[in-house]
Order: sequence, then structure tokens, then C-alpha cells
Amino acid sequence: MGPTKAATGAGPQWFQHEVTITAPSRGCHLITGDIQKEISSDLSKIKVGMCNVFVKHTSASLTINENADPDVRRDMEVAMNKIVPASWNRDGTFRHTAEGDDDMPGHVKSSMMGVSLNIPITNGRLALGTWQGIYLNEHRDQGGWGGGHARNIVITLQGMA
Repeated sequence: MGPTKAATGAGPQWFQHEVTITAPSRGCHLITGDIQKEISSDLSKIKVGMCNVFVKHTSASLTINENADPDVRRDMEVAMNKIVPASWNRDGTFRHTAEGDDDMPGHVKSSMMGVSLNIPITNGRLALGTWQGIYLNEHRDQGGWGGGHARNIVITLQGMA
């Protein structure tokens, strides 16, 4: 979609971008670079502010976690599957089962992890810690089209120059 500039002037500045990111498979995917690339021109204009990242889907989520060791992303997926197993779709736990074994568990995981993040902006940069990265968590094997699940993410920046 590209950037939308809502308001500027002497007061706070607001910018909004929408990006589509395709999760190649179920699991936790590091997307910090994709987000930064999308917002870099507007982010650099903000000295102090806030960045909201919002995924527009009910079976995907966002979180911040370690960006260095890929085993963390794998372990997060394993843990979520133990917390909300797909078997609940077949044992009578869930009623919303028509869209596949991973659909209702995906909705629960999305609600548990959340669909938005707020990240401070400091001197034109996301104020993430050294080992922190933004994850797009894809909770479905099924659904989606083509080579993965296309997920639309809205990124809103606001702050002072």
C-alpha cells in the first residue's frame, strides 16, 4: 500500500504504512528488517515517539523476542503447540472446527500472543534491545495461498521531530 502521511506541522507527526509479508510456513518468523525497510524514510524524521505494528489477521500474531538464535523461534512454536494442541479440534474441546485442525488453535494462539506491538522510537530508530527482534507468528498450516500465508501489517508511527 505504501506510506500515508496523516498530519504534520509543529506538533506530533503521524505516518502510516501497510506491508504484506508472506510467512513461508507455520512458525515464528523474524520480520524486523521488513518492518524497518518499509518505514525507514518516515522513521528517521521522528526524534521521540511510538511505533505501533498491527497484523490484520485472526490466526497470526506478533511478538518481540530473541533475534540471534533461530532455535528460539522453533522453541516458541513447539511451546505454543503444547499450550494449545491441534488435538483439541478433534476431541470436542472446540466447536469451530470446519476450517481445519489448525484454525481454532490458531485463533487462540493469536489472542494469547496478540496482534499488535508498541515500540518506542528514539532518535529516528526503533528502540529495540540488542537481542530483540519482531516476530510474525503464523499459526496455520492450511489456508493462505501460494507459497505461504500473506499477512497484511499496518505500521503507524507518531512522534516529535
